Amino acid sequence: MILHPLVTCGLCRACRAGDDVHCTNNTFPGISTDGGFAELLKTTARSVVKLDPSLHPKDIAALADAGLTAYHAVKKASAILYPGSRAVVIGAGGLGHIGIQCLKAMTPAEVIVVDPSERARALAGEIGADTTVAADGKQVDTILEMTDGLGAEAIIDFVGERGVIPEGVAMLRQAGSYYVIGYGENVDVPTIDIISREINFIGNLVGSYNDLSELMTLTAQGKVSLHTSGYPLDAVNDAMADLDQGRLQGRGILVADAA
Repeated sequence: MILHPLVTCGLCRACRAGDDVHCTNNTFPGISTDGGFAELLKTTARSVVKLDPSLHPKDIAALADAGLTAYHAVKKASAILYPGSRAVVIGAGGLGHIGIQCLKAMTPAEVIVVDPSERARALAGEIGADTTVAADGKQVDTILEMTDGLGAEAIIDFVGERGVIPEGVAMLRQAGSYYVIGYGENVDVPTIDIISREINFIGNLVGSYNDLSELMTLTAQGKVSLHTSGYPLDAVNDAMADLDQGRLQGRGILVADAA
């Protein structure tokens, strides 16, 4: 089994509507309550997702948070991505590499990935990106050239900082949607531009229980796979250092019984 990261009540209006992401009585271990690095966790049966026998919790643990968030955003974007449309993914790291696979599994859109790392772009190509673009200062012009000057229908931003937001907005088509997943800076867009271009900004917070169940199905079908590195629980600082220094490709997994 795997656990949905939120502990929810099942009784509030949001839960009863299937929107347990916004449960008014939720707790989030490691954020709103202790337990982020705990070996044992108190939860409820509501959080348990049954796994296909082919899946092992240790191998897919990151899907219950990072993968869930990526899936949640892509599921929203899938409503506007029709054959011939384009989705630009900004960032092909821990969340982005999952989002790319979800886009290919769930939409007919052309998937374009922007990332400064050659290794990340290579991985993106291996897992389904139709085109990769270096974030070298010319990426906006490159995307506009690829889209006949129109921009993409969807921008899915897994970075949300280091100046990427104005660049992402510049890549967006008229009436397009910008899906914000990464965070760290502000969205600073004149309201007249939002109105005249009819562009949309959509926030994405984790995902619902049903989202996680659906993502597990895609994973069991072989349509989504994780690129991970395992660390023993007491090596959390090493994992954080590898992430900070760009040595960690994909997602890091802390395992309590790792050797």
